[in-house]
Amino acid sequence: MTKQTVLGRVTQLAKANVNALLDQAEDPQKMIDQLIRDYVNNIADAEQAVARVIGHLRLLEQDHQEDVEAAAEWGAKALAASGKADELRAAGQGAEADTFDNLAKVALQRQLQSEREAKTAEPAIASQTDVVDRLRTGLDQMKEKLAQLQSKRDELVARSRTAQAQNRMMDAVKSVDVLDPTSELHRFEDKVRREEARAQGRQELAASSLDAQFERLDGLGDSAEVEARLAALKAAP
Repeated sequence: MTKQTVLGRVTQLAKANVNALLDQAEDPQKMIDQLIRDYVNNIADAEQAVARVIGHLRLLEQDHQEDVEAAAEWGAKALAASGKADELRAAGQGAEADTFDNLAKVALQRQLQSEREAKTAEPAIASQTDVVDRLRTGLDQMKEKLAQLQSKRDELVARSRTAQAQNRMMDAVKSVDVLDPTSELHRFEDKVRREEARAQGRQELAASSLDAQFERLDGLGDSAEVEARLAALKAAP
């Protein structure tokens, strides 16, 4: 994974609009769980990639520092060789003085080479440092988004449970309304009234039957009286 790819991926994730994603989700809780898993994995991958980029930057910095130190060291050697040449030349030892001047020139050439290498590395170090800074900023933003996702998930789960409890309560109230106990009382009352009416009918029927029997007895009494009077008429002289 190149530094451009890493930076682009981290920037994309850091700028992701969590609320917009949730608004488009059919099941926000599942969406958040999946986003959390993806973010955790992406953060882990990004951290490894950023660590590699930082490692490469540190190598560049070390090489640059070595070039700077080498340039200073070769400069010191050139100065020492030139000083020795001057001493020898002052002592009348021209040949030996030329040798040390040549050594000073070699040292100066090495110094120039080290300075060029150090100078050449500086733009790359600056660019790489900028990339690392942006990557770190992106990672921090991703971690903040992850914390937001986790907080949003907890909030959503709590709201979902509250809504479910409210729906269960409303279902229970609806069931009570459908199965109104007063309607059962009305039906029972109607049954009692029918039983009472039936009993009253039977009582009235029994009373009418008793009256008929007494009426028959009254009729029998009249017949006996008539027969008695007839017998009395016949017995008269």
